Amino acid sequence: MMGPNQLREVAQVTGPGGRLQDRVVVVTGAGALGDEIGNGRAIAMLAAFEGASVVIVDRDAASARRTRDLLGEEYADRTLVVRADTTSVEDTRRVAEQASERFGRVDGLVNTVGVIGAPGTAADVDPAEWARGLEINITSTMLMSKACLPDLTRGGGAIVNIASTAALRGGHPFLLYPTSKGALINMTRAMAAHHGRAGVRVNAVAPGLVETPMVDAASMTEEYRETRRAASLLGTAGTGWDVARAVVFLLSEDARWITGVTIPVDAGLTAAATDLPLDVEPTN
Repeated sequence: MMGPNQLREVAQVTGPGGRLQDRVVVVTGAGALGDEIGNGRAIAMLAAFEGASVVIVDRDAASARRTRDLLGEEYADRTLVVRADTTSVEDTRRVAEQASERFGRVDGLVNTVGVIGAPGTAADVDPAEWARGLEINITSTMLMSKACLPDLTRGGGAIVNIASTAALRGGHPFLLYPTSKGALINMTRAMAAHHGRAGVRVNAVAPGLVETPMVDAASMTEEYRETRRAASLLGTAGTGWDVARAVVFLLSEDARWITGVTIPVDAGLTAAATDLPLDVEPTN
């Protein structure tokens, strides 16, 4: 069961509930370190709060089970934990099969698996690490989509891919991450075109400088955290719940006429690429 502070945080971001009532949603990368709330865990939990039956997928079974435990006993009948390596053809097929066996179908798929991956530029990146990063950030999304599409096309489902604002603007210190996330955005467009006539919507969410366990693991100073917050137009820090709310919208009927787009969830970070100082006084 979630603690009081986490419950208060969820209460601030949830809507009226029920937007995903009676739907079955598969969320990959839905675990996190300890009780931390990353993008995948927040998406899985918010989907459950909104009425969905949720397949919680992670390569770390313990962290996936913890996501289920944080939801509490009242959600036990509507959650399924599956340990899987989403870069494996066999594992991704097994996820889709177990989802269908338990809940009868798959209505939504959220691909959140991703890594910062290989450091370096084209001059010094390690080719083996580069290949592994592409496999995790791009191939896993293709494999999960391939496994779930037979169900999705039968019911007119939705896929949401988690990209990054690093794919929308320059300045990232490494080559792999923005390259792979940029490919994910173009994959989203291509899949939307390929499967639209079957009633499948495919969109992406591009988180900005969100504070997640992966960010915390970088051991950033508070000064640097403040610099990150100040880079956006709102000057505030986002969390996995902000990303989750956008994902739930795209999965729901509220987005029934939206496909092939990428929505930045970044407090205006991408729009801040301007010569206008952020501290300029607004005028009427």
